[in-house]
Amino acid sequence: MSRDFLFAPTQSDNALTRLISTAALATGFMKGAPGAAPPDWHQPGRDNQAFLTDLYGKLEASYPLAGPPFYAVRLWTNLIWQPAYLGVIAVHLHGAVPDLCAIGQNRNGIYVSDYRLLPGPQYRDDTEAMITKAGQDLRAFADEALAEINAVTSLKRRPALYLLAERMLSLMVRLRHFQPHLGLEEQLRFCTLWLEAMGLEGFGRLEVTRLPDGRDIAIVARKGCCLDYLITPDRLCASCPKQSKALRVARQRENAMAEMETRDG
Repeated sequence: MSRDFLFAPTQSDNALTRLISTAALATGFMKGAPGAAPPDWHQPGRDNQAFLTDLYGKLEASYPLAGPPFYAVRLWTNLIWQPAYLGVIAVHLHGAVPDLCAIGQNRNGIYVSDYRLLPGPQYRDDTEAMITKAGQDLRAFADEALAEINAVTSLKRRPALYLLAERMLSLMVRLRHFQPHLGLEEQLRFCTLWLEAMGLEGFGRLEVTRLPDGRDIAIVARKGCCLDYLITPDRLCASCPKQSKALRVARQRENAMAEMETRDG
């Protein structure tokens, strides 16, 4: 018989439904559910070549001029974003870490979104220990995903790790949105712990800039490029390393001020 998760009967089930709810509330866009991933979803340990080949083909059809390096990067960033979000939310908001290496992910058009996790024991400890656990799990997931992608196309390890680091750095910036009480020094310390746990030291960092009102904020200093300029050549990402540092810092500072104004009403 299939499980009915509407009335979660065990502590593990309840913990998972709380995590899924927390992720949805914190982001406003993550959609998860308890249970096994359907056969056509991506899940570590399966033969995911058909999933990745189909996604690659849809990216190629959507952006015919972008080229294989762009499609490879999009496969990568599509696969890593949900596990990364869940890892950070699990540690800093939920207070326990699920088995991130067992996540099932769906494809909607050219995007990977929606996920499923099986209920089971979650790792609970102090924040530093949970960062270590979640970071190691995320790196294991990423290493397996990179090997799968390289069975379909070509994506070099170092550019992939730059983009994995950038994903984590962006999430570390968002920590103070998730937890407004968090101090800047603690935010920077957590960032260092995550990068160390994932073996990403030297692949990017947070740096501090001052707003006109005197507040200091963390912004992303990334080393890798997402290649989005191949489809939007007239517009680089705010944190893109292809632009000058002065312009990159100014754009991120401007974005931060706009977001603060929106959030503060």
